[in-house]
Amino acid sequence: MATEHEQIVTLRDGSQVLVRPIRPDDKQALVEGLDRLSPESRYRRFLRPVTRLSERELKYLTEIDYTSHFAWVAVGPDDGDGLGVARYVRDSKDPDVAEAAVAVVDDHQGKGLGTILVRLLVATALENGIKVFRGWVLGDNREVLGPLEKIGARRTPDEGVLKVEIDLDEVFNGSSVQEALRGAAAGEFEAEPRS
Repeated sequence: MATEHEQIVTLRDGSQVLVRPIRPDDKQALVEGLDRLSPESRYRRFLRPVTRLSERELKYLTEIDYTSHFAWVAVGPDDGDGLGVARYVRDSKDPDVAEAAVAVVDDHQGKGLGTILVRLLVATALENGIKVFRGWVLGDNREVLGPLEKIGARRTPDEGVLKVEIDLDEVFNGSSVQEALRGAAAGEFEAEPRS
């Protein structure tokens, strides 16, 4: 999972970001990206107050196997600033299922970056045999729940939050990672899942 998957992509506002698989040397970019999230965005991502990541957490988040644990990262093409990350971690008890999460720094939200990262993550998951994404979302997080409802995600209450599951191969097209990257770079990236 090396540089063949690195790609400059253009966002809705015309700005460009570098999207690639996360690497062990991205620890500082994650620290800086966390600093650029508002307390509310951090809480929505981690479902608890988070102000910093420990060395152990940074190692876990960046030193991955690229099959059962995968992450796409978006960074500034010139400065390497962390702008967003989408990851999945396969369930050890059910290898068809993975927990998925996405975070985009506040000043890049609403530009399509989250959608690009999610679509790349889905393509990667499908290539690695994952069929279902699972995640936990706060009940008032309409920015996430709205689009998930449109594509038929299942929601169930789970200890004060909502557990959300989505069948990847039934909702998203199974385009390869390379096709997804080429489409994103050409501005042809299909932001919506197939209906």
